[in-house]
Amino acid sequence: MKIHFNKYHGTGNDFIIIDNRKKEFDKKNVKLIRNLCNRRTGIGADGLMLLEKDKKHDFKMLYFNSDGKEGTMCGNGGRCIVAFAQTLNIISDLTIFNAIDGVHTAKISKKNISLKMSDVSVIKKFRDGYLLDTGSPHFVCFKRNNSDIDVNKLGNKIRNEERFQPNGVNVNFAKVSGKYLDVLTYERGVEAETLSCGTGSVAASIASAYFKKSNEYKLIVNTKGGKLEVTFEKKNNKYQNIWLSGPVVKAFEGHFSVKQFI
Repeated sequence: MKIHFNKYHGTGNDFIIIDNRKKEFDKKNVKLIRNLCNRRTGIGADGLMLLEKDKKHDFKMLYFNSDGKEGTMCGNGGRCIVAFAQTLNIISDLTIFNAIDGVHTAKISKKNISLKMSDVSVIKKFRDGYLLDTGSPHFVCFKRNNSDIDVNKLGNKIRNEERFQPNGVNVNFAKVSGKYLDVLTYERGVEAETLSCGTGSVAASIASAYFKKSNEYKLIVNTKGGKLEVTFEKKNNKYQNIWLSGPVVKAFEGHFSVKQFI
């Protein structure tokens, strides 16, 4: 059996995306997903997404990390699947879709795709950083200099610490300079540094504003894969109306044989 796929990336955070409205792809096959995401022997990606039908909204987004397991919300993935949905003529320049953390609104412009993220009301302070959930759990560490950090080594260590078990955590290293943030991310499920992380960029932006490391509620986030913009409002100790914006690129498309990857 052959299945059509598309490959997209949002500032270097890359995904295999499949139209699964006819339920042809076996989303329970962890080995298949893991092998497709393998960068040496598969298509290669940080994750895989399925676009499926939803009774109340334009579509449903299912996200799987490159380890083959279903993951929590992916901000850049959400922006990429919106671009894909438009090519299927499911949506125009505005959409409301369902994801694992709830309903999201997204807007498409000529240069960017903007995704409305879940509200954030709980931020926990630790000696070495801040923990918050932006659809996925993130631990944000602020650094004066990011250039000398071994993201894979230190990120893996923090991700697996006892305080974040049993599920672990995504780890972000952030440097603040006014309205600019430099963010490096170690992603659980990928178990490596990624070029960009949407929920991580949102987490770092909100943490920096909440703890007065930045007074800006509109930040430009520099990732290794490009620039993202995060805007939000604060009301009654809750961060809301959170938008993640940035470019999306379709890299290529093709077909694969399921038999080859299982």
